[in-house]
Amino acid sequence: MTRDAQSSGRHGTLVTVAALVVIAAGVKAAEQLMVPFLLSAFLATIAATPVFWLHRFRVPIGLAIAIVVLALVVTLVGVGTVVAQSVADFRERLPVYQEGVAEMQAGALQLLARFGVELKPGFVDPGAALGFVGDALQNFVSILSNGFVILLTVIFILAEALSFPRKLSVVLADPARDLPHFERFAQNVNRYIGIKTTVSVATGVFVSLALGIIGVDYPILWGLLAFMLNYIPTIGSVIAAVPPVLLAQVQLGIGGAGATFAVFVVVNVVMGNVVEPRFMGRSLGLSTLAVFLSLVFWNWMLGPVGMLLSVPLTMTAKIALEANPKTEWIAHLLDPAETKQVEPPSEPNEPPSEPAQPP
Repeated sequence: MTRDAQSSGRHGTLVTVAALVVIAAGVKAAEQLMVPFLLSAFLATIAATPVFWLHRFRVPIGLAIAIVVLALVVTLVGVGTVVAQSVADFRERLPVYQEGVAEMQAGALQLLARFGVELKPGFVDPGAALGFVGDALQNFVSILSNGFVILLTVIFILAEALSFPRKLSVVLADPARDLPHFERFAQNVNRYIGIKTTVSVATGVFVSLALGIIGVDYPILWGLLAFMLNYIPTIGSVIAAVPPVLLAQVQLGIGGAGATFAVFVVVNVVMGNVVEPRFMGRSLGLSTLAVFLSLVFWNWMLGPVGMLLSVPLTMTAKIALEANPKTEWIAHLLDPAETKQVEPPSEPNEPPSEPAQPP
């Protein structure tokens, strides 16, 4: 490789990095605009599957969009009303719960002191977890108050979805070569979000029913939290379990806390290790490091909604990288550790390896 080619390659890399920095700064500056738009795109991706399913049965696209949007509105209004009331009640009683957690912490510190372990009372603040959940859910409810704008954006995205491939075929320089990449990208994104949403809904329903049977306060609230954080593998289930377990300890004692903890363990083991891999496969996974870094990055960029959408956004980027053979190697860097490694292509001068002989 000549010096000019090396210099050109380095220059291209620097330009790409600089462009990514500029884009990230723009998204951060336009947070108030980007959050509703990304939430609308997320909801539109979920709604696109039933719209296309109805359209395949010869339902006019306008009627299909109207049916799906009406179902979405009824669901969001119904769930939003219950959740808003639960969040308001929970935040009102939050000081009582935090006081109970503080008393529980004081007892635990006294027990540790008997064994020679001295910790300051402010070393860990479990009550802050309850306050964080209350603030995050309140922020989510306030975002849903812009539901009219989000709903209009969802309708327009769905209306444009069918005509988008035709527009791409006009814009692209080589449609026969590039369109399959876009089609594969769209199919994988719809498949990932559809399966993940179905599993997350089932997780939230099971958690709500189980905690309601145990007697923990606000079971619907904790079910919603489990539903939202189920989009974040590994870390999300841990975060979702902490507030209801603490509340069960304050409200019901060690038995209720143990039963609540067992519910989260069973639900997440079954959903995360049995149901989800069966339908999604391991190929659509992310490494734990990628999940954690995406969580930190998108939470910094977009706040609590960014944390909720962190893994779907990162998965969308990964699927886009996989759709292009030139960037597929970057997507493999984000794969979980158990994913089979892809062998690099052989050198042109290397003789082809002999095929394995059958046993």
